[in-house]
Amino acid sequence: MLNISQLRRAVVRCASAQRKAYVVGVGMTKFEKPGRRIDFDYHDMGREAGEAALADAGLPFEKVEAASIGYVYGDSTCGQRAVYQLGLTGIPIYNVNNNCSTGSTALMQAADMVRGGQADCTMAMGFEKMQPGSLGSVFDDRSNPLEKHAEAMINIGGFAPAPMAAQFFGNAGKEHMEKFGTKQSHFTKIAAKNKRHSVNNPYSQFRIEMTEEQVDGDKQVFEMLTRQHCCPTSDGGGAAIIASEYFVKKHGLEHKAVEIVGQAMVTDMPDSLDEEKTDLMTIAGYKCSKTAAEKVYAQAGINAKDIKVVELHDCFSANELITYEALQLCEEGKAGEFIDAGDNTYGGRVVVNPSGGLISKGHPLGATGLAQCAELCWQLRGEADKRQVENCDLAVQHNIGLGSAVVITAYKLGFPEVRKDWVAQNGLPTHALPKEGEYLAPKKK
Repeated sequence: MLNISQLRRAVVRCASAQRKAYVVGVGMTKFEKPGRRIDFDYHDMGREAGEAALADAGLPFEKVEAASIGYVYGDSTCGQRAVYQLGLTGIPIYNVNNNCSTGSTALMQAADMVRGGQADCTMAMGFEKMQPGSLGSVFDDRSNPLEKHAEAMINIGGFAPAPMAAQFFGNAGKEHMEKFGTKQSHFTKIAAKNKRHSVNNPYSQFRIEMTEEQVDGDKQVFEMLTRQHCCPTSDGGGAAIIASEYFVKKHGLEHKAVEIVGQAMVTDMPDSLDEEKTDLMTIAGYKCSKTAAEKVYAQAGINAKDIKVVELHDCFSANELITYEALQLCEEGKAGEFIDAGDNTYGGRVVVNPSGGLISKGHPLGATGLAQCAELCWQLRGEADKRQVENCDLAVQHNIGLGSAVVITAYKLGFPEVRKDWVAQNGLPTHALPKEGEYLAPKKK
């Protein structure tokens, strides 16, 4: 027989087939060069990020009803191994692998459980323990998931002795240059901009500002891409706590609740791998990003011109450039003008990658989407310190994994007036990087 609390929740869940989902706590580790921290195994990354998110929400782990855990490199049930560091409560734990968009896929699954009424409080967690150097195939005794994409790319753009990921995105950038007259300097300005932004991010793997000459003067990887145009492999973790409106109000979390106002995942389109219809930008995910953005903007009832800050998947500077147009931050073919005008940074129309992006912050595959979520929640709550974007009231996250899946999420403050009053009384918290092992979970209630 249902008790009163369970009955009330059942009634609330039945009242709406599509409930709202709010991020009420976020946390991440510092992203590190693989192997720098000897004691930094994947479950340590998960614990640090998870405890930080719980502390941010002011909740004990026992309040979490389900968890979606993302990672790419690891044995089955790594999610359980990481979550068990927080507690053994018998909750469902789902392990997610969706290439570089794994973290956002976990986030979307955790939010879907709340939106669909399966739970009132969920956790999304992602982590990655990586090897130095370019990404490579782990399972060489079976078909590579990207072989169809590679065949289509090679038939159009040829093959070079360079990392495949760099070729996918570098070829997309090259095609943009041929179509629209984009210049090398545009890609270089993106890389230098992200390195400049990362100086103010204590969680970033690299915090070194570089001139455009230094960016272009490094070792060439492929076409317009030098090493400084490419994201590094990284170790790290991220986490977010997602809650229903009922849960938010019951626990008095309105002052920090960030609403997910739109969210969509798009995989390859009908013509993505049709060699007679596709092109190099499509193979690299441009149309997936464009379609996902249109879906999210329609869900949220927003226009791209309203967006103040974006965390965008800049695995390579070439991908950031073509994605400006996919997200409608500028018109098709106008990315070069958008960059030259400084409209992608502070003082311009929209700040893209205030965190430093993947190029400087790092890219532990399973954690990236959740680190993007953390940055945007801090921005909307006014807690980004020197990275803070002025008048930030709408934020968008873009995360892509080839093979393929693009996840785009739009965020706003859930209860802006409550937040305003709370800050007036309490001031803004800071997010200075804690010392290793310093994260503390709240006491059990």
